[in-house]
Amino acid sequence: MLRGVIAAAVTPLARGGDAIDEGAFDPLVRFLAARGIDGILALGTTGEGVLLSVGERKRAAELFVGARPPGFAVAVHCGAQSTRDTVALSAHAAEAGADAVAVIAPPYFPLDEASLLAHFTAAARACAPVPFFVYEFAARSGYAVPRSVLEDLRDAVPNLAGLKVSDTPFTAVEPYLMEGLDVLIGSEPLLLQGLERGAAGTVSGVATAFPEAVVELMAARSDDAQRIVERLRRELAELPFQAALKAILGERGVPVGPDVRGPLRRLTPEEHERAVSLLGETVRT
Repeated sequence: MLRGVIAAAVTPLARGGDAIDEGAFDPLVRFLAARGIDGILALGTTGEGVLLSVGERKRAAELFVGARPPGFAVAVHCGAQSTRDTVALSAHAAEAGADAVAVIAPPYFPLDEASLLAHFTAAARACAPVPFFVYEFAARSGYAVPRSVLEDLRDAVPNLAGLKVSDTPFTAVEPYLMEGLDVLIGSEPLLLQGLERGAAGTVSGVATAFPEAVVELMAARSDDAQRIVERLRRELAELPFQAALKAILGERGVPVGPDVRGPLRRLTPEEHERAVSLLGETVRT
């Protein structure tokens, strides 16, 4: 199961973002594991998953799973535009040894409840018995997954384990705090509220570059830790997010290059300086 601090991992890329940088996966996972992270979500929003081909996503999933140390969880986001690709990715993640599969509601088309239920059911069955998580993020899908779909999905598939909920404000998260399902909070400033209401932890993009800050927030649950994480999230949100995380990782000695997949872009020199300056308030190694 996914619990604690799960880093929303970047995907190492090379050649201007046109290729996967296979040699960087193991150092990235070791960096996170050594700093108290409980696992990763691969190929999600932070990981540029929807911008990669099905073949690239399969290979990246294999590399993340292969780099996994004992006790470290690797969940793979398998959501795609079509049910066919989502099913193929979900089945592959299970075959590759992933600890969990997550799927976001497909963007672009406004799907009704019957369509959503059929989509999630097909994905969950494709990876069974691996734990299945619905990735709820209305700002990216264009709509929220109705709670009734989740209730029907729980009846339809025994491997529904929980949700990653990246919605804000907290009133948008509350309906998904369903008994018997593990909920992972995606917006770090809402983590403490979530924990008070029974959430299992967080899937955090900030934790990919600043693992210590989010681990401290989860452990100490203090006002000081909350302020640090809130500032990091606010500052990073004003930059090209994926590129900023990669720049910070590079500054910390992790061999992750600056490349992202278009239409995302690399940082300008000024943005790079701003991103790495955040290390001055946290750690330098």
